[in-house]
Amino acid sequence: MTLPEEEFAEVQAEAEHVRVPSRARTVAGRFFRTRQGRLGFALLASLFLLAFLGPLASPWAVTDMDFSAFMQPPSAGHWFGTLQTGTDVYAVTLRGAQKSLLVGLLVAVLSTGVAAVAGSFAGYFLGWTDRTIMWVADLLLVLPAFLILAIMSPLFTSGRWLLFVVMLALFLWMVTSKIVRGMTRSIKEREYIKAARFMGVPSWIIIFRHVIPNLASLLIVDATLNVSAAILTETSLSYFGFGIQPPDVSLGGLIADGSKTALYAPWTFWFAAGGLIITVLSVNLVGDSLRDAFDPGAGGRA
Repeated sequence: MTLPEEEFAEVQAEAEHVRVPSRARTVAGRFFRTRQGRLGFALLASLFLLAFLGPLASPWAVTDMDFSAFMQPPSAGHWFGTLQTGTDVYAVTLRGAQKSLLVGLLVAVLSTGVAAVAGSFAGYFLGWTDRTIMWVADLLLVLPAFLILAIMSPLFTSGRWLLFVVMLALFLWMVTSKIVRGMTRSIKEREYIKAARFMGVPSWIIIFRHVIPNLASLLIVDATLNVSAAILTETSLSYFGFGIQPPDVSLGGLIADGSKTALYAPWTFWFAAGGLIITVLSVNLVGDSLRDAFDPGAGGRA
């Protein structure tokens, strides 16, 4: 039985208007349907806006000192109060938040990228490639990362804070790479991978074009959670004087300095500590919501 020509044209027109939502749109829909996803995204976006645009609203810069207001509580002139040197707490807190957020993002991108490449190459090629990469991963897992970073802390001066980022990322990729390796061994047996190999497509192209994109959900969630891990690690190192070195400022360094005066001048401590807590909380909320959004069974969660 065939449809009349007019009805067939109507059905065809309706079919053209029906679009299957992409995976990214589906994941985004699931993410923003959850309360914790919306809250985490709103908090994180607000933190970024405050950290990078907030200093424009203040008349005080990080290097400015008010010699008429030493260790003063929050006021109309100094919204977060001042330090013993007359430095505006609002200005230094936002500068520390900028540095901590940048460190967290860069470390997460680097560590997740290394984990994706190392794990996929190990799982795809196996043999000596697998043994070498996993040997390096196992070695880094047993090395005392905190001690090594502490020894190298004199190198993390103002112009070399990116070296601190690289060193921190060096100790965060190993566990994820082992997970990627196991998943790659399964993915490489799929029909389209075998077809690409049969057609003579180079192995490295197969890895970057087919294997790693299939691991996007894992890698995105891992990168998100690595942001909070990197920020907490940087804060811990800076608290003990082994992280970002002066004249650079980070939340960990501000918390370390403010802890000495927290009892009688709480504004020197609590604004930096509160910023750290909200940052880590919002990143964790985003990471947990992304994990649920990529889970096919998470669509009905609220």
